[in-house]
Amino acid sequence: MNDSSRRTFLRGAGLLGAGAAVSALPALGAPAASATFGHHGPDAEDGRFTLAVLPDTQYLFDADRGDPAPLDATLRYVTGGDENIVFLAHLGDLTENGQPGEFDQISRSFQHLDRRRFPYSTLAGNHDIKSSTDDQRGRTPYLDAFGPQRQRGSRTFRGASPDGYNSHHVFRAGGREWLLLALDWRPSAGGLEWARSVLARNPRLPAILTIHELVWADEAGQAQFSEFGQRVWDELIAGNDQIFLTLNGHFWPPGRAVKRNNAGNDVHLHITNYQDRYYGGSAMIRLYRFDLARNVIDVRTFSPWLADQAPRLNELQRREIERTGPADYFSLEVDFESRFAGFAPVPVPPARPAERQLIRGTVAYWRFEGRDGAPVDGVRDLSGRGNDLVRVTLPGSAPEALRFSGEFSGRQPSRSSLRFDGGKKPARGGYLRTADSAPMNAETFARGYTVEAFVKLPADFKDGKHSWAAIFGRQGSGGKAGKTGDDPGEPSATLSLSDGAAFQWAVFPVNQNGISTCWSHELALQEWTHVAAVNDGRRTTLYVDGCPVLRNPKTPATGIANPGGSWLIGAYAYDSIVEQAFHGWLGDVRVVGRALDPREFMLG
Repeated sequence: MNDSSRRTFLRGAGLLGAGAAVSALPALGAPAASATFGHHGPDAEDGRFTLAVLPDTQYLFDADRGDPAPLDATLRYVTGGDENIVFLAHLGDLTENGQPGEFDQISRSFQHLDRRRFPYSTLAGNHDIKSSTDDQRGRTPYLDAFGPQRQRGSRTFRGASPDGYNSHHVFRAGGREWLLLALDWRPSAGGLEWARSVLARNPRLPAILTIHELVWADEAGQAQFSEFGQRVWDELIAGNDQIFLTLNGHFWPPGRAVKRNNAGNDVHLHITNYQDRYYGGSAMIRLYRFDLARNVIDVRTFSPWLADQAPRLNELQRREIERTGPADYFSLEVDFESRFAGFAPVPVPPARPAERQLIRGTVAYWRFEGRDGAPVDGVRDLSGRGNDLVRVTLPGSAPEALRFSGEFSGRQPSRSSLRFDGGKKPARGGYLRTADSAPMNAETFARGYTVEAFVKLPADFKDGKHSWAAIFGRQGSGGKAGKTGDDPGEPSATLSLSDGAAFQWAVFPVNQNGISTCWSHELALQEWTHVAAVNDGRRTTLYVDGCPVLRNPKTPATGIANPGGSWLIGAYAYDSIVEQAFHGWLGDVRVVGRALDPREFMLG
């Protein structure tokens, strides 16, 4: 059969533009009086959370010429609750001259966080202390105002170096703990050793390093180490794989770079500072929006103080509300599980017993357990109903075309899969079918059904040799079941994949002459996906990873027409002729004779 005879797959895509309009910013007014940490605090278990980063505020606290209003607005925004901000890190140079009066003023601003027990860190920049000294300088107005004693009520503070100028916090976000180091303008050899000891005491925590000076950037935003920053890299960062992100101020313009550490992993190096901008930077914050499900950190930079005044601003001020250049508005792709695997590997959950998957109405349950790489001869139906599978090898194909695999989805009950190496023109590969005596062969599922499976597609799936490969279906066409609508040569039931890697569940129902179809979106390659076709006796819904899909153009359907053939695992048969075997991995497959609620899926 020509691919053109398949039903047309309409593709669509939409992209969010790189720049965001000012009007799209969330409301930035002061929070309600009840918006305390205890009542309106961050959700530490949500996989989407934000780290707020506040660079040099020195010009706002410069003797008698400063203005705390921009910082006050920023701190109100941080505790407002809209962003799920879990922590605020200041990058140093809180003040211009390091004088007690300046620290008194910025200290009053930070009391907004103290009263709400909102977690934050600070560190001394070169303007906060005598710049020619390191962390052994002794007592200073900075230490009096923002030393360890200030953090007594903090939920995240875990201690400071003996001198008080270096500190570390552990905050919980995304269901796990994260370590944040706040190092002095010039940590001494002892200060760096202290930081290494903190990492050693917390060996499984991903770490973010904040420091006043580390990298500087050129006008193109390309960052590189300062002389001092190179020393910090060599003596602390490069040899500690836990540090995946560094943040510093001091220099401008902003910029970023990526450097490989000694373990061969990426470390993201970012400088953010806006003191050269309008109104000393207007207390701009950098928001690092982590999304653990998407493996992305979305970064945005803006001034809540200016955004709050948007209707009254002039042209200059409006331009400064948000920074949307590539150094300030970007996304980082970070495969968190892979990046942290060297020090915090995710434990593999044990297999779930097969008996737990035999829910009410189970017709067949197949899990593919065998030695990795071994050819497959047959697979037993664990439901006990006798719907066992036998192997079929297409002409010219080797036994290795269908073999057991040690790969699996962490969400599936078993801990193995099948690896199919099929194709078409000519048809090749191996597949499985229900034995001739299998009771399931007589089923029409007129009262409803659920078919679910775990699928992973290889990188070369879209090379044109695998379109309409099927993972599950019925041998025998709609025509052989007495149907004359649409293309009677199509299988009476098939869960196939288009050339664009989108699922299609297509059946000739018992109560219709033509085909009923459901479509999914295009799937990501090299990732495990759970798929389920659910029919309640009247209508079919397709689910991907437990979520209903949109494109169900002809879903009303009752049962599945029976042309008298076997059920196939990993093959597509047109007019009863197997045209190709599947290409990819297939995990557990279950068929249930009723419509399942998504909470009953094998996803657990």
